[in-house]
Amino acid sequence: MLDEHRRSDRIVVSRQKIKVDPFVSEFDMALIRPTSRSVRLNGYATCLRLEQVYWNILGNMAEDNGCSISSLLSYVDREVHLRHGGVKNFSALVRVVCVMSGAREAATGVSL
Repeated sequence: MLDEHRRSDRIVVSRQKIKVDPFVSEFDMALIRPTSRSVRLNGYATCLRLEQVYWNILGNMAEDNGCSISSLLSYVDREVHLRHGGVKNFSALVRVVCVMSGAREAATGVSL
């Protein structure tokens, strides 16, 4: 990991040993490829652009819930409107929902 320190008008970069390397041997660069998909959110057609890894997570979440990805996303959309009055960046919300679902699963060992 690079650690940057600003000294007067120059940046000094030092190398630090990191404990967890995010580039595990089976890291698949295709997971970062953004993909746009048409989805229906509560009856309205829209396009959602997410990295492939998030589509994979959403697919697993939908399967665990016995529904389609569109149904799952409609639920997220409905709940954010009911609980918080909506959200400006739905794609960001979906990414956070995916991360939080993974964090809960890792902490409890239970897939949601």
